[in-house]
Order: sequence, then structure tokens, then C-alpha cells
Amino acid sequence: MTDRLPLVIGALLALGFSNPISAQEGPIVVYNAQHETLAQEWATAFTEETGIPVIIRQGSDLEVANQILQEGANSPADVFLTENSPGMALVDKAGLFEPLPQDILDQVPAQFRPADGNWTGIAARSTVFAYNTDRLSEGDLPKTMAELAEPKWQGRWAASPSGADFQAIVAAYLVLEGDEATLKWLEGMQENAVIVRGNRAALAAANNGEVDGALIYHYYWFGDQAGTKESSGNTKLHYFGNQDPGAFVSISGGGVLKSSQHKDEALAFLRFVTGKGQDVLRDGTSFEYAVGVDHEANAALPPLAGLDAPEIDPTQLDTVKAAELMTEAGLL
Repeated sequence: MTDRLPLVIGALLALGFSNPISAQEGPIVVYNAQHETLAQEWATAFTEETGIPVIIRQGSDLEVANQILQEGANSPADVFLTENSPGMALVDKAGLFEPLPQDILDQVPAQFRPADGNWTGIAARSTVFAYNTDRLSEGDLPKTMAELAEPKWQGRWAASPSGADFQAIVAAYLVLEGDEATLKWLEGMQENAVIVRGNRAALAAANNGEVDGALIYHYYWFGDQAGTKESSGNTKLHYFGNQDPGAFVSISGGGVLKSSQHKDEALAFLRFVTGKGQDVLRDGTSFEYAVGVDHEANAALPPLAGLDAPEIDPTQLDTVKAAELMTEAGLL
């Protein structure tokens, strides 16, 4: 039971119960929108090294970000972790993050964090096209993500537009191509894509031959490949490269709240996640990219530096506008 205490407490908090541990005892509360297993790996390793307990409160990117906005200066959260960076940008714009000290910022290259230094990247994932090798050869693959909106791709690819993952991809398209082109692409997607719920379902649809391919993040494929391969055994990954919107690399973020009553401990946690904790990404089963300086990714992954992703300031990703355009196109 002791090992599960942080998760139990997090569940009680999510249901509206007050924190049963007094502030004087010093646990930090992490509002987590990253995968719970990855966050728990970080929390467990941090507690083992420092003795500081971690309470994890789980939710989705924008759900948790909006909760922090509502709580404002009264938020019980010490740390906010996301899967994708737009949730971090919302909280940052509201002025609710504690500026990070330079030693934490220096642990992550500048391209993986915002210029204002109020939060930092903690992991990364690449957009990819998983394709069924029985249905497509390499010569048949789309050269750009824009091609997927062309009539020839009607009914041939799957995606999950309702989640934060895909909305971050749309937000990147918006930064790179502008409103008009993004809406046109989304309208083409509405005509062409087979809509499913979740990246795993999109991958499975491609694997089963229901569609030719699926637009997802890379780690879903690698995770399945490391297991039974039941959702990926008939597929390969296509990386768009060429700084195409389809090569977008989404940054997972971490920040410390100004409202934190345990700032030293919260900063220590983020310092750990961006430092020694990056080894969890190398050695674990999340298959997300490490972004820390001099930290290697899982050996199964192609090097992040070789993906030729577009350079996008994560603070420019506007999922509110992206959601508006997706709604206008009939995808939400």
C-alpha cells in the first residue's frame, strides 16, 4: 500500500477531497498531463534519491491547464507536467509560472524550451505516418502532410482529432502555414480521414488494413513493437522530414507554479526530471525522446536531430485557434 500512496492521494484530490497530508510534511503535488506511467517513474526515482514524496494528480493537457487557470494563486499544485506544450503556454500567458533558475534551463537546449524561461521541455515526440506495408510501398507514401487532404487519399488514412496530441499537430500547421491553408487542410481531412478515438486505434486501423495509414506520434508504434506487435506488426513508419508540418516534434513541458508552497522541492523535482531523470526516457518503455543536454534517447529510436523537423517556438502553438478551425471544418 505504501508504494501506491501517492496515486491514492492523487485520486482523492481529483475527486475533490482535501489533501490529507499537511503542508509541513513537504510532499509536492504534481498536476500531470503526461502519461501516468512515465510521471510515476520520474516520481519514484526522485523520491528514492531525495526522500521527497510526490503526489500525482492526473488529467489531460488542456483540462489540467484550465484547472490551474481557475485555481490561480490558490492552486495546490507545485509542478505542472504536460504531454504537449500548448497547455504550458496557456498557464504561462496567465503569469502563473515561477521563472526557472538558469541551472535548470541550461539542462535543456534552447530549441526545446520557451525563450521566457518560465518552463522547460522534458521530453519530445515526433509526428509520423504509420503505413500498412501490404497496402503501400515507399513510392506510394505522401511526401507532405498536405497531400493527405487531396482527393486520392479519401478514406485511406486514420486519425484521432479530438485529443490534445492531434490538436498540437494542427496548431503547428497553423504556425507554419497560416489560417487559410490550415482550414483548407482540415476540410480535406474531414473529407478523407477515417476518424477514430485515440492514436492506438488509428495505428490498429492501419495495421489491420482498414486504412492504408495513420497520422500519429511515433512512440505509440515503438511501444507496440516492443510488446506483442498486435497493432503494428504489419506497419512501418514514414517520417516526412524536410521541415514539413508532418515532421512536427511536440515538446512535453514542465513548470513550477508561483502558488507552490514547496518551491525548493518543486524546483528540485524539475531539476531531476531534466537532468538525471532523462535516463528514464532512455532506459524505460515510454519511447519518448530525451531532450536533456548530453542525454541519449532510447536506442530503438532514430536520432531526433536527423528528423529535419520544422523549428517552432512552442509558445506560438495556439490550440484554441486550432480547435476553432477544426470545429469550423466539422472535425470537432
